[in-house]
Amino acid sequence: MSVMVGNANNSSRQVIRAVFSGPQALAFVPAITLGSFWIGGEAALLGIAIILPIIIAALGGIGETSLSQSQDGLTGLGLRESVEDSLERTLQSSQHSGHTTAGIVLALDDYDALIKRLGHKTCDDVLRRTGDRLRDVMRDHDVIARLDGATFAIALAPVQRADLETLIQISNRIQSAVSEPISHNKTVVYVSCSVGFCLSSRAPSSTGEAILEAAEHALTEAQANGTSTIRGYTAQMQSKSKAKHILLDEVGIALENGQIIPWFQPQVSTDTGEITGFEALARWCHPERGMIPPSDFLPAIEQAGLYERLGEVMTYQSLTSLKKWDEAGAMVPMIAVNFSSAELRNPNLVDKVRWELDRFDLTPNRLTIEVLEHVVANAGDEVITHNIAGLATLGCAIDLDDFGVGHASIASIRQFAIGRIKIDRSFITKVDIDSEQQRMVSAILTMAEQLNIETLGEGVETVGEHAMLAQLGCGHIQGFGLARPMPFADTLEWMQKHRGKLAKAPKIGRRTG
Repeated sequence: MSVMVGNANNSSRQVIRAVFSGPQALAFVPAITLGSFWIGGEAALLGIAIILPIIIAALGGIGETSLSQSQDGLTGLGLRESVEDSLERTLQSSQHSGHTTAGIVLALDDYDALIKRLGHKTCDDVLRRTGDRLRDVMRDHDVIARLDGATFAIALAPVQRADLETLIQISNRIQSAVSEPISHNKTVVYVSCSVGFCLSSRAPSSTGEAILEAAEHALTEAQANGTSTIRGYTAQMQSKSKAKHILLDEVGIALENGQIIPWFQPQVSTDTGEITGFEALARWCHPERGMIPPSDFLPAIEQAGLYERLGEVMTYQSLTSLKKWDEAGAMVPMIAVNFSSAELRNPNLVDKVRWELDRFDLTPNRLTIEVLEHVVANAGDEVITHNIAGLATLGCAIDLDDFGVGHASIASIRQFAIGRIKIDRSFITKVDIDSEQQRMVSAILTMAEQLNIETLGEGVETVGEHAMLAQLGCGHIQGFGLARPMPFADTLEWMQKHRGKLAKAPKIGRRTG
């Protein structure tokens, strides 16, 4: 009986709290004030003035502030604490219920590039739509939150069994929902996401906070392995996270002892299929930790102020590889090397490059200098302007990387003697099936043709994208659909196999008319 009375009291209290703790409580204030004065006069009015605020405060206050503090203002989703609390509650009840849970964290891929391309307003709409899709794809009792930027978290409501296979299926369902095209102001936007998750049984400790942090470690691991990747948390990931803090101490030594070397990704002609060059991409092969992804060590390079030294190492190693290809009769026309802002600010850069080319007895046209579009778009530095012009005059080719996200003007393209623009992968994705993507790429290609500039499509992943770019008139392609970056030792075999396929492959014709 006492339990029933207690439950009734609790129910009554919840009803009273619901009435007086929400913004609707303000509607009762005039009636209560007028009634008290009518019945008890000024003394009653004074008493109500004192007692009413105390009652509202005791019941939790006017709930609007509490509500706003517990929700993300953009998406209406919960905040980090809501996911942690949900995970914690399930953990506490699991001993009696036998239920389990898991934390999931996902992030939109290449979100910074999306902002540069579409602007904050459109990207805010993308985040809102992503939040809506997560609500649709998850169950009613799963708790969804936005952490920061383009990162979201999910706490699975208690389930009888949450295992690795189940979480992979849920992650795939999330990725499918997020990747559906988004229409915004007559523009179709495609996004993808990477996912990390942690089963409650594998968390470092039995707390909601630990599960969520472990899922974030898994997401970091997923992002380091490319877009649209899924990773589940393992104990080794925590060790990797700690290892990042010591990379700063080791990166300088790694540069000097040959651990950081170029891997090479081929570029081919869409007309002939022939190899037109390789791009050199920095990779760190650590003697104990294995391959360390660029997303981990490049920030350490920048913090240590070693970008210029990295450029020197990459240029030397790349020209060494080019010379070895020549000696093997591999017929690689050129090698492309990325030059950072730090390198381009060196007043002696042109002389250094000239000396390196002479050292290897290579003509300048065998070296392509890749410059990020935002460097050209924001180049107010006279040294950078002088160096890019000087390298072009020397005879090096100049590629404008990530074109379409950095807002470079036509005037700046002409000023810097750009010989080829590399169309950013955000324009290439699904170009074979999306008419809007096709129109955007066609506009870029038309501009390049009028300026007599070559073009290369970056991030080509499918045969359909390759074929469409060829038909639209894009001169070169590069991407995982052709080949992933590879160490020098694998390049000769890859080239041999690629050239062996050319005779059998049908020619992909360009657009006519």
